[in-house]
Amino acid sequence: MNINTTREWVHGLTALILGLFLLGISSGLGIVKNIVDIWSAFLSVPEYPAVIMREMFLNWRAWSRDKDFLNVEVTKLREENANLRLELSKMTGEKIYSDDKQKNESKTARVTLRAPMSWWNEIRIDKGEIDKITQGIPVYHDGYLIGRISSVSKMSSWAELITSPSFMIPAVIEETRELGVVVGDGSGTVLLRYIPAGRGGRNGMKVSTAMIGEELPPGLPIGKISNEMTTGSDGYATYKIELGADLSRFYTVSY
Repeated sequence: MNINTTREWVHGLTALILGLFLLGISSGLGIVKNIVDIWSAFLSVPEYPAVIMREMFLNWRAWSRDKDFLNVEVTKLREENANLRLELSKMTGEKIYSDDKQKNESKTARVTLRAPMSWWNEIRIDKGEIDKITQGIPVYHDGYLIGRISSVSKMSSWAELITSPSFMIPAVIEETRELGVVVGDGSGTVLLRYIPAGRGGRNGMKVSTAMIGEELPPGLPIGKISNEMTTGSDGYATYKIELGADLSRFYTVSY
């Protein structure tokens, strides 16, 4: 057998083997698919935490957007509610809250927690449901309103301070009977807003609560006007209030 014949046999045999191999692969595609499926399932295990983290991030981002929107709406509703109470106070008048009654009925509580991160927003006191503390009642220091009870548990309560940005109550300038809204800035400053501008100086005039509700009645002393901060284009001025109580540091409150 010469060399050319040998080469032809080798090429033919190689082609036959390759054809049989390709035929075997094509007939075994089902097995290959099963192998691919098993491998994909195996790879999905380390991928699962990443998928969960991605879903959690997307959900958190959507929740954050919704929360910001709700916070804006709550602020608007609070302002509208305060304005409506002011209008109601103008139409119905105010009852005088007795300082003697406050002194006779007041009780003392100890401040048990005032976190640095919320120093001007809230405090915890050592009185709760067993001491007949209820949500919404006023809290005083040195005879002046400094906040109100925001939540109550069995043996302790939390009080929101008047310096908190979410603390908004109708107030009245006692000398002129002008009505406005008291609100904190979260940094120790308290402002009196929505007072008509251009009616002379008000520095030193006393500020107390207007008609709010049974828990927070009108006539509770807050402090006095310190100075005018700004005057808006809407014709209303904003004043800074000098609180009657020193909120920089205190250890007991009355209620």
